[in-house]
Amino acid sequence: MALVTLPEKPVSVNPLKQSQALGASLAFLGLKGTIPLFHGSQGCTAFAKVVLVRHFREAIPLATTAMTEVTTILGGEENVEQAILTVVEKLQPEIIGLCTTGLTETRGDDIERFLKEIRKRHPELDHLAIIFAPTPDFKGALQDGFAVAVESMVKEIPKAGGVKPEQITILAGASFTPGDVQEIEEMVKSFGLEPIFVPNLGASLDGHLEDNYSAITASGTTLKQLQSLGSSAFTIALGESMRGAAKILQQRFNTDYEVFRDLTGLEPVDEFLQALSVLSGNPVPEKYCRQRRQLQDAMLDTHFYFGAKRISLALEPDLMWSMVHFLQSMGAQIHAAVTTTKSPLLEHLPIKNVTIGDLEDLEDLAVGSDLLIGNSNVNTIAKRLSIPLYRLGIPIYDRLGNGLFTKVGYRGSMDVLFGIGNLFIEQEEALMMNQWKEVMNG
Repeated sequence: MALVTLPEKPVSVNPLKQSQALGASLAFLGLKGTIPLFHGSQGCTAFAKVVLVRHFREAIPLATTAMTEVTTILGGEENVEQAILTVVEKLQPEIIGLCTTGLTETRGDDIERFLKEIRKRHPELDHLAIIFAPTPDFKGALQDGFAVAVESMVKEIPKAGGVKPEQITILAGASFTPGDVQEIEEMVKSFGLEPIFVPNLGASLDGHLEDNYSAITASGTTLKQLQSLGSSAFTIALGESMRGAAKILQQRFNTDYEVFRDLTGLEPVDEFLQALSVLSGNPVPEKYCRQRRQLQDAMLDTHFYFGAKRISLALEPDLMWSMVHFLQSMGAQIHAAVTTTKSPLLEHLPIKNVTIGDLEDLEDLAVGSDLLIGNSNVNTIAKRLSIPLYRLGIPIYDRLGNGLFTKVGYRGSMDVLFGIGNLFIEQEEALMMNQWKEVMNG
């Protein structure tokens, strides 16, 4: 059991967390024919766009209601209406993902009332799905906003229908990259199941070129697929943050669900494949048996480098849970853990302390570590402390291939093992070189 602490500082110094609105927009980007619409100032939208563009190195479609000082005081209904009409006229989206920001949440705009009145005035919008996600950026973090958006999707869009035994719904949380989603999809389909991912970042943000330019998302979960979720025979929630959405589907359609908190490491992947085998009635394919043996060999090869290493992490709660268990399974010690937001997972982490804080807290706590794990904003701390950094999370802007990076399944687990193991080897070589120089100079 971990002791969860929240530093009593009047300000955040060198922030770790990203906003809820950013997380919600990321979730909406996993739906086909969609554009996220920020109800706030242009700066709020521009900031989120810059983060996502730098991380994925892709064109990111975002729109804004462009609130000003005057409209903030007088009310934002007209801005919301005009933004929706403009987006529909110019882009013809199938779905608009409407996210609030700190500005409009502080004012208290009644968005649900706005949308009802806008639809009354514009019956031509009846065909358009508008999914509203309340995402104030003065509380919560990226993971929370992502979860709120997914909950709004499954609350508003799906319809009841006859159950299809092979169809299952997979709710993929914010900790899973597009590459992760593709790996999981391959695993599920190998059992003869038909997965519908909500959202499907593996189709939209995996870094592929489309035949034609589109100002809205060209791939992802379709509106038709969202509407058919009521026909799924089972729901798999990936990440504790997806439990709320899974419960909504259970309440609406009586669909049973199971939550898998992580899919990195030998035991979590074993449990996931076993569950798929039970669901489908089919045995585990031979290729995964071989991959399992490869992972076992990789664990033997790398455990010499992980043993007793002190590692400090700065990650979102779901990702923190996954990495803590994975690292400890390899014999590493968690030296410090800093996260972004509250989660029921935190107090159950098998470590002494976890801090809900910022990167200043990480820098204070990480002294004496052998490795840091976090996003690219941790790099300056790693340099000051002369500790290697393994990049994980969002944003990562000083490395390529973030969309296809995979850390789940047996293959993804091996990639993480080798990536971290190679950093430890480089660290040992640098230490030996410094010692050799001291001897030669002495």
